[in-house]
Amino acid sequence: MADSTPAAVPLPAVLTQHEARSALAQLLQALALPGRQPAGQTLVLDGQALQRFDSTALAVLLECRREALQRGHSLRVQALPEGLWKLAGLYGVQGLLDPHHA
Repeated sequence: MADSTPAAVPLPAVLTQHEARSALAQLLQALALPGRQPAGQTLVLDGQALQRFDSTALAVLLECRREALQRGHSLRVQALPEGLWKLAGLYGVQGLLDPHHA
């Protein structure tokens, strides 16, 4: 049986309050939410390209997670910049973004 995990969706290079609304819409569309993915998949966001961000980036990631969970998926975020990962730790949400890494 083939791996049913979709390819990782890259985060934009800049994710601040100014870009949040459009970035969220683009990420949800790229993750094929709502409804086009079969339930039960682990959807993956890749933060490797992310260079400039603020705490709004966490809100966007958590909203992606909420949408995924609402549709029967899990969400994992990989390769977040160290600064954003530390910010997630301060807010206590690291385990929500990557339960295997927290």
